Amino acid sequence: MYFCQNPFTMNIFLATVTSFFFGFLMTPVLILILKKINFTETPGGRRIHAGKIPSMGGIAIVCATFVGLFAWLSFDQIVETRYFLVALAIMFSVGLRDDLIELTAVQKLIGQSIPAFFVIVMADIRISSLYGFMGVYEIPYLISVGITFFAILALTNSFNLIDGADGLAGSLSLVTLSILGFWFYTAGMISYSLISFTLVGGILAFLVFNWHPAKIFMGDTGSLSVGFCLTVLVILFIDKSGLMAPWEGLKLNAPFSAGLAFLIVPIYDTVRIFIKRTKNGKSPLKPDKSHVHHFLLRMGLQHDQVSMVLVVVKLTFISIVFFGYALNDHILLPVLVLIATFLGIWMDKKTLQKVKDNCKKGPLISEMNYNRKKRKQPKRKPSIEKNIFSDNKINMN
Repeated sequence: MYFCQNPFTMNIFLATVTSFFFGFLMTPVLILILKKINFTETPGGRRIHAGKIPSMGGIAIVCATFVGLFAWLSFDQIVETRYFLVALAIMFSVGLRDDLIELTAVQKLIGQSIPAFFVIVMADIRISSLYGFMGVYEIPYLISVGITFFAILALTNSFNLIDGADGLAGSLSLVTLSILGFWFYTAGMISYSLISFTLVGGILAFLVFNWHPAKIFMGDTGSLSVGFCLTVLVILFIDKSGLMAPWEGLKLNAPFSAGLAFLIVPIYDTVRIFIKRTKNGKSPLKPDKSHVHHFLLRMGLQHDQVSMVLVVVKLTFISIVFFGYALNDHILLPVLVLIATFLGIWMDKKTLQKVKDNCKKGPLISEMNYNRKKRKQPKRKPSIEKNIFSDNKINMN
């Protein structure tokens, strides 16, 4: 009864449903169009799928989200969130352009800086304080802008890197956006609650076709757009949770720990990759198959199992933060970092052991090379040399 009588709750529900059904109807059409124009990804390199799969599924996610938002946001809410919506549209354009014609690193950085400027300077969504961490509260405006600018660019691109297994990026974002949507609602931030749940509807529709075996991928169009939304909404959550009074909603005394928990998979994966590549003398920006989902696949898990494992890991970190809501960042942040480090070391050891076990079970390399040569060796037909007739006389009697 309360659900039906509350206009805000009803609008959130209707926006989510609208986004889901629009995305559900649009995605199959998009798949057919992309296949017809042969805009597909071929297996090889970092791509670990089988067959030619269409990319740019983010078109359906973002279009479905905007349809749901403009159908159910009030005029005042559109005005309130206008800079965020403009920034999302710009980031979508950057991802779309990169999918169509690959951008250079500098071009992509410039393109991503524009929506970051909109949300930081125009919408004033930024990390405005350290909220008592290390005894620091207020920080200068320019430092606040710099920290937030770096966070948006780094985390948006780190989310892009984990989009390498069927259903992974979608399912991880689904968890974060759902929890953020509820939190924004309890804090009275209805507009951003509606945005969060509308994104949930669009991503959920996309997951129907992206779950293993995937029929379509997000592409940069989707991963950059969704990663940008996640990052900005988490930053908004960190700032509001850190500054709010206890009676204004569910206040977490460790806002940075909560932000880390919401984005634990892309943050951990990016830090781990950066350290490993730098240690081995490789460029941190050079793509390879050393991401977390690659290691889990080498352990013998399927794509859907990888997604579910990482979702459980993420929910575990989020649960620790919410159950320890009274603890501050001085306690929770080291705990989360230690748990993540331990899990990473354990995963590396397990993966290495799995690879060794597979090598022991498989044939020796010398045997494989011998069998390969044997298969490649062509069958020779019996032949008679021509000079055998000229050098020898044949007795016809």
